[in-house]
Amino acid sequence: MLFEVRVDSSAGELRSLQGWLRADPETRRAVTAQVRGGVPGPGEMGTALDVLQLVTGNGWSAASFVLAVAAWRQTRPQRPRVEIRRGDTVIVLTDCSDQEIQQATRALDRLDGEGEAGR
Repeated sequence: MLFEVRVDSSAGELRSLQGWLRADPETRRAVTAQVRGGVPGPGEMGTALDVLQLVTGNGWSAASFVLAVAAWRQTRPQRPRVEIRRGDTVIVLTDCSDQEIQQATRALDRLDGEGEAGR
């Protein structure tokens, strides 16, 4: 499954998140993460924005991934908004409350289930 992650700040923050995910044992086993140029969103001008592309494999755990992103976000001085996108589905993490983490995990699990059905 392929995801794109955007962070409301600089490409340096994406690289920080990439390093965090690579250091997390649960996430590192099942996710490959690379910072790439992204396509500007609707109404955005200029060059493509950087995105963190994630490819998930066997052993993927949406809960572990969301918790790793929430933990990384807590280490940031500005605690940026994080947007996770797969196709037309967009999941936004703004405060990483328990409710937001549970909703994000359920949404990613649903997407994973849809991906499994299409294989």
